[in-house]
Amino acid sequence: MSFVSRARSSVFAATFVAVSASVALAGTSGTAFQMAVAESTISNTAIAEFYRKNAFDPVWVGSTPEHEARRAALIKALSTIDMHGLPRARYDVSALIAKMQDARTTRDLGLIEAELSQIFAKYANDIQSGVTSPSQIDAGLVRDVERRSTQEHLKRLVAGDGDEYFREIMPQSRQYRALMKQKIALETLIEQGGWGETVPVTKLERGDTGANVIKLRNRLVAMGYLKPTASPNYDDVLLAAVQAFQTAHGLEPDGVAGNGTITEINRPVSDRLKAVYVALERERWLPEERGERHILVNQADFSAKIVDDGQVTFETRAVIGKNTHDRRSPEFSDEMEHMVINPSWYVPRSIITKEYLPKLQANPNAVGHIQITDRGGRQVNRGAVDFTQFTARNFPFSMRQPPSRSNALGLVKFMFPNKHNIYLHDTPQKSLFAREVRAFSHGCIRLAQPFEFAYALLAKQEEDPKSFFHRVLNTGKETKVNLENPVPVHLIYRTAYVGPKGEVQYRRDVYDRDRKIWEALQKAGVALPDVQG
Repeated sequence: MSFVSRARSSVFAATFVAVSASVALAGTSGTAFQMAVAESTISNTAIAEFYRKNAFDPVWVGSTPEHEARRAALIKALSTIDMHGLPRARYDVSALIAKMQDARTTRDLGLIEAELSQIFAKYANDIQSGVTSPSQIDAGLVRDVERRSTQEHLKRLVAGDGDEYFREIMPQSRQYRALMKQKIALETLIEQGGWGETVPVTKLERGDTGANVIKLRNRLVAMGYLKPTASPNYDDVLLAAVQAFQTAHGLEPDGVAGNGTITEINRPVSDRLKAVYVALERERWLPEERGERHILVNQADFSAKIVDDGQVTFETRAVIGKNTHDRRSPEFSDEMEHMVINPSWYVPRSIITKEYLPKLQANPNAVGHIQITDRGGRQVNRGAVDFTQFTARNFPFSMRQPPSRSNALGLVKFMFPNKHNIYLHDTPQKSLFAREVRAFSHGCIRLAQPFEFAYALLAKQEEDPKSFFHRVLNTGKETKVNLENPVPVHLIYRTAYVGPKGEVQYRRDVYDRDRKIWEALQKAGVALPDVQG
């Protein structure tokens, strides 16, 4: 505990000892303490019920060491909440301290008791589950945030001692701790003036020399990608530094400082700090239990990973939904239950009516690789149907692409059944994985190495997963293979994260979601320190 926290704690102790005799009456029916608590919690049914069930025993204002420890822990937590990228302005700590110091009667204690519980409940919710609500920010944020009830927070607090529960309710992931460390580093950089002069947006490459090369070199030195040097030449050392920067920012590491690379190099420290604040909030939204083995799809990074006991054991490039309102991949968590080898593609209704119906109206033989089926699953004779009589609303048929190498889903899909109809799958469009920005799908996640992904999943239940997979594949038949142990899947979107070796990574906000989250955080009271470049 800091000196300030200890000093405050001693003030509170002295204040409450003076009226501690009144606390003994708190559990007595009809006391001023009980009435004050009931009166103050009338609009908060959860807290009111907690006190009724516990005979109005005080959580905060007693004179025991346990009560003193809780008070000190709460004030310490509220005073340092901005360390987590959360708004201190939501909690008027100074006014709270003043009220505690001014307490003189049993009724005063009851009012303070209720206020402390209400403030604690708000703090606990903010620090554990986030200060914003995803669904109110963007239509693609369909994540269900796990929030403990107020009564559960209070019960667990009382069952612990001192700082114990305050430590417990903070996100415990290594990613969260690493992001907090990066937040502090960036705030220090801002205090020191940032990364210095920006670089003119032009193309610079190996062999170039001159003032712009020096500016590029100086900027990369300030960012930590290059050791200090006065050389005006774009040499191999500078090329390697540019490649390192490109890798850390999801850019093609060709060593050429083109418009895209220099634009990212010129981003101010404040932009990166905003990304870290947003990443901390997103980390608070994630489930507390991710799964010892889980699948992590970072849409902003265009990647899919399998994580075992905190270590990435498999990684592949991914293609995500196109950046249009109806195709962006959503963010949520679920459980992968099975894979389908040699899958059929059952065309989504939206694609049928928006893309295929107009083509069929112009030419009944269009999209001939797709079967048209009736409600009974029977194939429809295209020549016997006048497609012009139908609209998107009354089109009565379904469409299906049978298993094949040219199938839109490729040769395997990975299912975690959900209402958003999102899954991971193979694709015949392999060339897309070479692109730097890979947002091309209708919303599902395409994998560059789907077979290897399947082997990794099957390794937990098959002695020779590769042979098993290909034995099924070679039948050519659509086959469902259950995972004996379902695997949690987390579809996330992280423009700032820390890699397994502690390397800080930044990505572009391809869906503009981080900007919206930052605006929501600002409305909640989050603010950056004085901004520099």
